[in-house]
Amino acid sequence: MKHSRTRLITIAKKLGVFAAVTAVALSLVQCDSPPSDSDHKPSRPDRSPSAPSPDGRPGGNLERLITDYTSDFDEDSGYRHPTREDRRTMAAGIALLLDHRRTAAEHRLADVDFAVRTVTDPAGGRRFAEVADRSEGGAAPRGWGRVYIDLDSPVRWSAQIPHPVADRYTERLGARLLSRAPGGVLVVAGAHRKAGRGDEADVAHRRDSVFHAICAELVRRGLPGVQLHGMDDASAPKHDVVASTGRGREAVTEGRDLADALRERGYDVCRAWARSCPLAGRSNVQGRTAAARDVPFLHVEFDARIREDRDRSREVVEALAEVTRTWRRPG
Repeated sequence: MKHSRTRLITIAKKLGVFAAVTAVALSLVQCDSPPSDSDHKPSRPDRSPSAPSPDGRPGGNLERLITDYTSDFDEDSGYRHPTREDRRTMAAGIALLLDHRRTAAEHRLADVDFAVRTVTDPAGGRRFAEVADRSEGGAAPRGWGRVYIDLDSPVRWSAQIPHPVADRYTERLGARLLSRAPGGVLVVAGAHRKAGRGDEADVAHRRDSVFHAICAELVRRGLPGVQLHGMDDASAPKHDVVASTGRGREAVTEGRDLADALRERGYDVCRAWARSCPLAGRSNVQGRTAAARDVPFLHVEFDARIREDRDRSREVVEALAEVTRTWRRPG
């Protein structure tokens, strides 16, 4: 009996030591936990920042920010038509940011209740200025969009997403391209193309939008642009991609390079500068504005198979990144 009691006492002491060590370890983990990442979370606090990609795998931080932002877009999500002064203020604020005058840009954009913050994409550690509407989480969002600007490289080109969600997953392609290729500006429309009244939120065909005002400012600075769209299978059944230079021809060389790169990856591309193609973007107002100033512009339509598959979308982003390499050269 005495021996049994001694064994019990020994076991109890060992358990007490284990519990104490565990408690100390847990306290150390808590003390060493990283600081809050609240400055890098999406504007809507009730949305998860880890929205999965189409195949279920998580994307990079920049992609999550953008897809979280667009996840509530639908035909009834709301849109408020901006005044001429609203559009001018937004374009002027973006111009100040591009001129590295951040404080002045923040003050100017605050006049229309937009804010600027820095976000970091952990995949490559690159920093971006995010220009976002402070009222996005309200019951009636204005739908004026967001802008992301590379802070670690000279800005040389833009990617434009006029129909997020409506052209499914084009917002993901834009985010991945900006993350993959240095020196870019990403302009994302703020509403479903069928939101609002009539076609007022279809920014690819309206000059009176914040989206167009920003893109026009980029054209004024001579920045080439690529606008990403999504088409259904019936629109161009014989082709995976329709690549066009829009109204102009300044980007024919880049268009050929893109089409060749995509062909090497096994995709059939309709080259609208060389033949008749559907969805060639001739009436696209951003393309017309670029053509009027002889600025290179590409209008690219991708089928659903490419946009919905992560491996295929990675391939087209690589091809697009190769085109931006030409645009990233000084001068």
